[in-house]
Amino acid sequence: MQLLLESLRKSNLFLFIIIYLSFFLDNVLLTVVVPIIPDYLFSNQINSSNDNNPRLGPKSLSPLQEKYEALENDNGPLGALLASKAFVQLAFTPFMGYLTEILGCCIPLLLGSCNMLLAAFLFAYGNSYSVLVLARALHGSSSAAIAVSGMSILAKTVPKELRTRLMPLAFGGIALGVLIGYPLGGAAYQLLGKPAPFLIIAFLISISIGLQIFYIEEDKVKDTIIDEIKCGQWLAFLKDKQLLITTFTICICTSTMAILEPCVPMWLLAHLNPPPSRWQLGAVFIPDSVGYFIGSHFAGLLPVAPWRTALSALVLAGLSCCALPLANSISQLSMPHFGLGLSVGAVDAALVPFLANLVDRKGSSQYGPVYALQQVFVSLAYAFGPLLGGQAVHILGFPWLMRVIGFLNLMFCPFLLELEK
Repeated sequence: MQLLLESLRKSNLFLFIIIYLSFFLDNVLLTVVVPIIPDYLFSNQINSSNDNNPRLGPKSLSPLQEKYEALENDNGPLGALLASKAFVQLAFTPFMGYLTEILGCCIPLLLGSCNMLLAAFLFAYGNSYSVLVLARALHGSSSAAIAVSGMSILAKTVPKELRTRLMPLAFGGIALGVLIGYPLGGAAYQLLGKPAPFLIIAFLISISIGLQIFYIEEDKVKDTIIDEIKCGQWLAFLKDKQLLITTFTICICTSTMAILEPCVPMWLLAHLNPPPSRWQLGAVFIPDSVGYFIGSHFAGLLPVAPWRTALSALVLAGLSCCALPLANSISQLSMPHFGLGLSVGAVDAALVPFLANLVDRKGSSQYGPVYALQQVFVSLAYAFGPLLGGQAVHILGFPWLMRVIGFLNLMFCPFLLELEK
């Protein structure tokens, strides 16, 4: 039995399972709130307004008009709540990139999982807007640790010639988390109440923490300590044109999905008559998740250069954005949503392993700073996407906002020709 435990500790497969589970839980918690929070905030707002301002005379607005007016006003606060995670993740990511190179990758991964457990409990039992923002922000710090340390572990343990095939498999945890998070949030919220989905996630996070504690050994931590990183090495990465184009591509494609999160549920509630139920608000994102799952698993297997895969994905994302406002029902949204998810998954599968190859070409093995930079751009997408999307929908309207985003994806395509070199 002791020999079996020792072999598990030394097995890369066991380490891969830990990273897969961490990515999975991080993205379940990321997406499970999307169908819950809009309805929860809207219900609390309506209840508090009815309690504080009871109307004794005839109403000037119909209930449906009052609902539309409230939903339009909710876009800003909802976008700020969803973006709070990314702002905190943006602040913590550079520090985590430094920490992974000083202490190794296992300890930041464990700290991130513990923070995520606390965030799940705050989501479950928090009732005020401020507590929900705190939970979302705390989740941001855990995501920074999990993403940077997890990607760095994969880059260090997976052989270079197998990265394009094996690293995207770890993204299966991300894809599966996104796939399960939306419908889990909508269905569990409607059937069991708000705390239920978050308590399920907390239980799974506890299992993940136990596996990580079992894996970490004192001598293994000591072996991963390396020399201090110099600032000049960070600046060298920032001056690399191909690295910046790669991370910008990931940012632009990811921001497309980030903008949809606060806007689509509100648009559906205001646009469809009768309005969709709670579980439908979660189910509407299932095609995105399926598309991401397929793109992240199979795009890396194509016998095509990574930049060609990413360019095709950006074209698909742009066309899907333009087609999305044309839908008049939830079923008609499935194809544009599937296209968006497929494009984001293909970009991740093609370009995230490509970043590790860029580090190897420089004769370096410091993957932490590079994946910290990649996560900074992803955090920028999730920070400003919901925030600006919630405000821009007031100015442009949802259809034109989607067309502008699609046009930006298409405009960036020529820059990917630089990666051909």
